[in-house]
Amino acid sequence: MARTQDTVKVAAVQAAPVAFDLAASLKKVEALTAEAASQGAELVAFPEAFLSAYPWRYAFDATVGNREPRGRKWFVKYYDSAIAIASPEFDILCGIARDNKVNLSIGIVEKDEATLYCTAVLIGTDGTLLSRHRKLVPTGAERLIWGRGSGDSLKVVDVGFGKIGGLICWENYMPAARLALYQRGVEIYIAPTADDPVTWAATMQHIAKEGRCFVISINQFCKVSDFPSDYPPFTLEHPDRNPEGNQWAQDDILNHGGSCIVGPMGNFLAEAVRDKQEIVYATLNLADLTEAKMDFDVVGSYSRPDIFTLNVNTKPGVNVNFKN
Repeated sequence: MARTQDTVKVAAVQAAPVAFDLAASLKKVEALTAEAASQGAELVAFPEAFLSAYPWRYAFDATVGNREPRGRKWFVKYYDSAIAIASPEFDILCGIARDNKVNLSIGIVEKDEATLYCTAVLIGTDGTLLSRHRKLVPTGAERLIWGRGSGDSLKVVDVGFGKIGGLICWENYMPAARLALYQRGVEIYIAPTADDPVTWAATMQHIAKEGRCFVISINQFCKVSDFPSDYPPFTLEHPDRNPEGNQWAQDDILNHGGSCIVGPMGNFLAEAVRDKQEIVYATLNLADLTEAKMDFDVVGSYSRPDIFTLNVNTKPGVNVNFKN
């Protein structure tokens, strides 16, 4: 598709959902998307697991060899606040993109039958689902609650002003997954995350410079008060403590954010924002993509396919195939 414009304004929404409350979280998506659209953003990106919770500090009372009844009950609450792709709730999400005439990228906890996935979806300006990427490898205790994605979701979509793709959180440390997106021509790389160390920004700079692409990194800024009052990690009877070793307080920060936007030479177009809710904006000069590849193209002039090859299995992750 021929490029339709020279620049595009993008927005990274650093905020928190109303954890375990899908309806309230959707209203928050609606309000924040409308705010970004009113400022001229044509691409609006939300963090990992925004609908409707990244379950901070809780493994649902699971230990090696044992699961407690309370944890199973809270998992039901988590499952009920997740979102299915074919559902009235997802239709609301598509309507938000359509009504605001934006491309909407958002991290969701997707339910498909009995399994949950950490998923990033991209919805077009007409409300059409353009891509769905399930996290390939959930990290640490995430593996208990989220299934693994498959290679069919390593996609890049051309929306007219650029080719959009991306990876979720620590997938960005998987060189082969990044290379797969580079080979597909990603130009605007979206990295929703729950990782907030200050070193994360350097990873985003590296990816931008390696892939010669724009990178939008979006993280939540969330507090204890964003979770239900009876959420086990923050109640008095739970042994978990805040980083200072004290009982959790409502204003304690769980995720400091760090959302940023990086140009294809690794330069910050919007530096990392921490410790507050904010919509981070940048205007991307799309000619910068070509300028950056003059002396380095990771899958072109700087590749050696005679030495290195990567094979990607793009088959859907289906366990049983019925054939006539």
